[in-house]
Amino acid sequence: MALSQVVGRLLGVRRHEVTSGGGGLPRVPQPVSALVVGGGIAGMSAAVVLAERGVEVTVLEAAPTLGGRLGALPQTLDDGSRQVNEHGFHAFFRQYYNWRNILRRIDPKLRFLRPVPSYPVLSAQWPTEEFGRLPPAPPANLLTLLARSPSVRLRDLRGMDRDAALPLLTYHPTRTYAEFDERTADDLLTSLRLPDRARAMLFEVFSHSFFNHEAQMSAAEMIAQFHFYLLGNPEGLAFDCPEDDYATTIWAPLTRHVERLGGRVLTGVVATGLHREQAGWRVTATEGAYRAGHVVLALDPPALAALVAASPGLADAAPQLVAAMPAFGRPGPPYAVARYWCDGDVAAQRAVFSGVTRQSTLDSVTLYHRLEHGSRRWAEQTGGCVLELHAYACEPDVPATELAARMWAELTTLWPEVSRLRVRELHARVEAKAPAFAPGGHARRPGVRTDADGLYLAGDGIHTDFPSALMERASATGILAANHILRSAGAATEPLWSVRPRGLLARG
Repeated sequence: MALSQVVGRLLGVRRHEVTSGGGGLPRVPQPVSALVVGGGIAGMSAAVVLAERGVEVTVLEAAPTLGGRLGALPQTLDDGSRQVNEHGFHAFFRQYYNWRNILRRIDPKLRFLRPVPSYPVLSAQWPTEEFGRLPPAPPANLLTLLARSPSVRLRDLRGMDRDAALPLLTYHPTRTYAEFDERTADDLLTSLRLPDRARAMLFEVFSHSFFNHEAQMSAAEMIAQFHFYLLGNPEGLAFDCPEDDYATTIWAPLTRHVERLGGRVLTGVVATGLHREQAGWRVTATEGAYRAGHVVLALDPPALAALVAASPGLADAAPQLVAAMPAFGRPGPPYAVARYWCDGDVAAQRAVFSGVTRQSTLDSVTLYHRLEHGSRRWAEQTGGCVLELHAYACEPDVPATELAARMWAELTTLWPEVSRLRVRELHARVEAKAPAFAPGGHARRPGVRTDADGLYLAGDGIHTDFPSALMERASATGILAANHILRSAGAATEPLWSVRPRGLLARG
């Protein structure tokens, strides 16, 4: 254990138990059925826990492949080679305790994950800022970052508004939202009175990672995520990534796991309506109708809102859910992902993953030929490289190819050698499915339990009472939904974990 982790433990910076699980029989004592609508992280996390306790579970996924925003789609390039193209790069942070526990079902030692030690932030205006290789636990990680950062000098710290910065250290699950949810993250950052360079390199790149612009994101949400990723966990900003594509390493093995336990995982089945019946629920779909005693809706916000709107009977069964959907269903800004297969390679010293700040479109670049086996084999056979460019929050109504061209041009200003690469093939997409965290939205954000018996929600936009975010929130809410079903049936629930529940300097 690192020294910073020892000190952090003395301050309560450790993995915290949300619920210990147990409390019932190892398996449901009588037949129980559940439908999970959505086969991403949230839906499959719920399905794994339910199937392991003997629940008759069926997963309905609209897409031809599982994964949602962690999806991966096989594609054949013009040269005839088969490649798998992800929906976008994701970092598997080490405080993703619940998601990692689900993944341990398919690999108990998580050997398919490899560390990505370097986490640079690139700028065309200033030298690179390195977030990797910090001490893992606070307060040592924060102090080290401030001491070595080229973006913050002692005079900058003297000039900043320390009272405005204090909320970053005093996260509280109730008070933070009461005091800051109506404010924007942009307003909070401005109040710190940091130099523009420090703001761009240390904070703006962070807020964009949640698929929201800081001018349209709740200050409370930014404080909560600053706590979750930097100041409340003993793992720090270290993260890992699968050594091969998500379909091979995650979704195929998880599907086999659920099916071995008697569950069904169906893809290409679009849910078109949800209906309350005397014995439970009926989900109508493009492939017929499915009935179960319980339903978990593990959909992205627009898809969830669309399904609720297409289910007029829910107005009587779940009026609060129906009322929440128009606001919740509006997603955050569009995000763009572009995968390039190129002749030649970038410089050897380039990091596998880099964040980008203050470019108009580009937010990150990933070198897949140095990360995943499939891309590495293609690069070795052709002498080329495989790059992915990602814009987390871009302007609306711009075609994917145009966004890809903008990102490529912006990358050439950061890495000049990119201009010498010849693009063999480009696959680009733009979508708007990530949840919005707009100012004032916290009080209206739905939780896992709905106001209808046997109907639950899961996903990375769903409220939790403990710190969580992105993939980890998706998995945690899926497990929570499963636990509600298991508890009602008298079966043992799954343990849940999170980071330190409050900030280092938060009052009780």
